[in-house]
Amino acid sequence: MTCPFCAIAAGQLEASVVAQTTHSLAFLDLRQAVPGHVLVVPRQHVEDIYAIDPVLAGDVMQLGVRVAQALRKTFHPAGLNLWQSNGAAGGQEVPHFHLHVQPRRVADGLMRVYPQGVPAPAARAELEQLAERIRSSLSPS
Repeated sequence: MTCPFCAIAAGQLEASVVAQTTHSLAFLDLRQAVPGHVLVVPRQHVEDIYAIDPVLAGDVMQLGVRVAQALRKTFHPAGLNLWQSNGAAGGQEVPHFHLHVQPRRVADGLMRVYPQGVPAPAARAELEQLAERIRSSLSPS
Protein backbone atom coordinates (compact mmCIF):
# COMPACT_ATOMS: atom_id res chain seq x y z
CA MET A 1 0.00 0.00 0.00
CA THR A 2 1.27 3.45 -0.91
CA CYS A 3 1.64 6.02 1.86
CA PRO A 4 -1.34 8.40 1.55
CA PHE A 5 0.66 11.39 2.79
CA CYS A 6 3.40 10.73 0.22
CA ALA A 7 0.68 10.48 -2.45
CA ILE A 8 -0.74 13.84 -1.32
CA ALA A 9 2.73 15.43 -1.35
CA ALA A 10 3.28 14.06 -4.88
CA GLY A 11 -0.08 15.41 -6.08
CA GLN A 12 -1.48 11.90 -6.67
CA LEU A 13 -4.23 12.25 -4.03
CA GLU A 14 -6.41 15.28 -3.50
CA ALA A 15 -6.01 17.36 -0.37
CA SER A 16 -7.23 20.73 0.82
CA VAL A 17 -3.82 22.36 1.23
CA VAL A 18 -3.68 25.35 3.56
CA ALA A 19 0.07 26.06 3.51
CA GLN A 20 3.35 24.64 2.29
CA THR A 21 7.09 25.06 2.22
CA THR A 22 9.73 23.40 0.09
CA HIS A 23 9.95 20.54 2.61
CA SER A 24 6.56 20.47 4.40
CA LEU A 25 2.87 20.49 3.60
CA ALA A 26 -0.20 21.42 5.68
CA PHE A 27 -3.66 20.19 4.68
CA LEU A 28 -7.04 19.61 6.25
CA ASP A 29 -7.55 16.19 7.82
CA LEU A 30 -10.28 14.25 5.99
CA ARG A 31 -11.78 13.44 9.40
CA GLN A 32 -12.49 16.85 10.90
CA ALA A 33 -12.67 15.97 14.61
CA VAL A 34 -13.10 19.71 15.09
CA PRO A 35 -13.48 22.31 12.31
CA GLY A 36 -10.02 23.38 11.18
CA HIS A 37 -8.18 20.13 12.06
CA VAL A 38 -4.96 20.42 10.02
CA LEU A 39 -2.17 17.89 9.44
CA VAL A 40 1.39 19.10 8.86
CA VAL A 41 3.71 16.56 7.21
CA PRO A 42 7.18 16.44 5.74
CA ARG A 43 7.04 16.00 1.96
CA GLN A 44 9.59 13.18 2.14
CA HIS A 45 8.53 9.92 3.71
CA VAL A 46 9.62 9.72 7.35
CA GLU A 47 7.87 7.05 9.40
CA ASP A 48 7.95 8.64 12.85
CA ILE A 49 9.69 11.04 15.22
CA TYR A 50 12.53 8.56 15.73
CA ALA A 51 13.44 8.75 12.04
CA ILE A 52 13.00 12.46 11.31
CA ASP A 53 16.03 14.68 10.79
CA PRO A 54 16.04 17.54 13.33
CA VAL A 55 16.24 20.19 10.56
CA LEU A 56 13.23 18.70 8.79
CA ALA A 57 11.40 18.45 12.13
CA GLY A 58 12.07 22.16 12.59
CA ASP A 59 10.57 22.94 9.19
CA VAL A 60 7.44 20.92 10.03
CA MET A 61 7.12 22.66 13.41
CA GLN A 62 7.61 26.13 11.92
CA LEU A 63 4.83 25.45 9.44
CA GLY A 64 2.73 24.11 12.33
CA VAL A 65 3.20 27.41 14.18
CA ARG A 66 2.11 29.37 11.10
CA VAL A 67 -0.98 27.17 10.78
CA ALA A 68 -1.76 27.59 14.50
CA GLN A 69 -1.61 31.38 14.10
CA ALA A 70 -3.95 31.19 11.09
CA LEU A 71 -6.38 28.95 12.99
CA ARG A 72 -6.44 31.45 15.84
CA LYS A 73 -7.29 34.29 13.42
CA THR A 74 -9.89 32.19 11.59
CA PHE A 75 -11.70 30.40 14.42
CA HIS A 76 -10.86 32.40 17.59
CA PRO A 77 -10.65 29.14 19.56
CA ALA A 78 -10.50 28.98 23.34
CA GLY A 79 -7.43 26.75 22.97
CA LEU A 80 -5.35 24.75 20.53
CA ASN A 81 -3.69 21.33 20.47
CA LEU A 82 -0.52 20.29 18.71
CA TRP A 83 -0.17 16.56 18.84
CA GLN A 84 2.02 13.97 17.25
CA SER A 85 1.69 10.19 17.70
CA ASN A 86 4.19 7.36 17.20
CA GLY A 87 3.49 3.64 16.92
CA ALA A 88 0.28 1.74 17.54
CA ALA A 89 0.39 2.29 21.31
CA GLY A 90 0.74 6.03 20.69
CA GLY A 91 -2.26 6.07 18.35
CA GLN A 92 -0.35 6.59 15.08
CA GLU A 93 -2.66 5.54 12.23
CA VAL A 94 -0.58 6.57 9.20
CA PRO A 95 3.09 5.55 9.30
CA HIS A 96 4.31 8.96 8.08
CA PHE A 97 5.36 11.60 10.62
CA HIS A 98 2.60 14.16 11.02
CA LEU A 99 1.60 16.91 13.39
CA HIS A 100 -2.07 17.50 14.20
CA VAL A 101 -3.00 21.15 14.71
CA GLN A 102 -6.48 21.52 16.16
CA PRO A 103 -8.40 24.58 17.33
CA ARG A 104 -10.27 23.66 20.52
CA ARG A 105 -13.44 24.74 22.25
CA VAL A 106 -14.27 24.16 25.90
CA ALA A 107 -16.05 20.80 26.28
CA ASP A 108 -15.75 19.97 22.56
CA GLY A 109 -15.41 16.32 23.56
CA LEU A 110 -12.34 15.73 21.41
CA MET A 111 -10.06 14.18 24.01
CA ARG A 112 -9.21 14.13 27.66
CA VAL A 113 -5.56 14.20 28.63
CA TYR A 114 -6.23 12.41 31.94
CA PRO A 115 -9.29 10.15 31.43
CA GLN A 116 -8.98 8.81 35.00
CA GLY A 117 -8.55 12.29 36.50
CA VAL A 118 -5.43 14.35 37.09
CA PRO A 119 -2.73 12.19 38.71
CA ALA A 120 -1.15 13.24 42.01
CA PRO A 121 2.27 14.88 41.72
CA ALA A 122 5.17 12.40 41.78
CA ALA A 123 7.77 12.51 44.52
CA ARG A 124 10.81 14.65 43.68
CA ALA A 125 13.18 11.67 44.14
CA GLU A 126 11.17 9.64 41.61
CA LEU A 127 11.24 12.54 39.14
CA GLU A 128 14.99 12.96 39.56
CA GLN A 129 15.56 9.24 38.91
CA LEU A 130 13.49 9.43 35.73
CA ALA A 131 15.29 12.60 34.63
CA GLU A 132 18.68 10.96 35.12
CA ARG A 133 17.64 7.91 33.07
CA ILE A 134 16.49 10.17 30.23
CA ARG A 135 19.57 12.44 30.40
CA SER A 136 21.86 9.41 30.12
CA SER A 137 20.13 8.42 26.88
CA LEU A 138 20.22 11.83 25.18
CA SER A 139 22.28 12.06 22.04
CA PRO A 140 24.72 14.97 21.78
CA SER A 141 23.16 18.09 20.33
